[in-house]
This record gives sequence, structure tokens and C-alpha cells, in this order.
Amino acid sequence: MDGKPLRIETTRHLACTVVRAGGELDHAGRVRFSACVNAVWNWSVGPVLLFDLADLEFFDSSAIGVIAMALQRMEEEGGGGRIILIRPSAHLLTVLRLTDLLSRVELRDSVEETIAELMTDADRSVAMSCPDRRA
Repeated sequence: MDGKPLRIETTRHLACTVVRAGGELDHAGRVRFSACVNAVWNWSVGPVLLFDLADLEFFDSSAIGVIAMALQRMEEEGGGGRIILIRPSAHLLTVLRLTDLLSRVELRDSVEETIAELMTDADRSVAMSCPDRRA
């Protein structure tokens, strides 16, 4: 391909890890993308991985392969993780539907709103597990 090279950016948050990819994700880029996911795996409890793939100009089955690999690893490790796709393209949604992976991921419109939601959920969980002892 003569397009833009694959760019991968990761951001660590308390409740999740954001993985942004742009450019072209083909078979050659799959190794880098997969290695990136493995490198950030333990950055959040679960883990909770937010994939922002909106800037991908091209992707082949490699993108689906990485998502499937992460889902399989989550299942093998007890199923406590979550994969959240931010603004997936219509093509990606179609492929996820055809591969029966769509039901196993969550869809959101905004990285920032999703992080805020996850932080609120985490705050609630902490509040529920630490009862007020002022009596």
C-alpha cells in the first residue's frame, strides 16, 4: 500500500487504556498493533481497552484479528475485561457483525465521554465497597 503508515498512540487512564490507530493497518502492521495491545494489557483492571480506530484509512482482516485475539485472551484470563470501540466505521461494524464479534464488544461515540463514564462507575464502586463509618 502506498498510503499513510500505521500510527499507534496509547494513553493510560485510571479506569481504562485508550489505543488510537491511524493510517493503514495491514498484515505488516498487525505485529506492531498486537504488540502494542500486549504492552498495555495490564495498564487497567480487567483490562478495559478503548480502541479508537476512526483514523484508520485502510484495514484488512488484521484489525479484526487483533480484536479477536484480545477477546480470546480476556476469556482465557477469566473474562473480566472489556473492549470498547469508539466511532467504528460502517465497514468495521459490518465485518464485526459477519465474524460474530459485534456482540462481544461495546460501542461508544466519544473517548472523553467513555472515560468520564468509566471513572464515574469506578468512583461508585469504591463508594459502595467503603461504607461510611461515621456513626
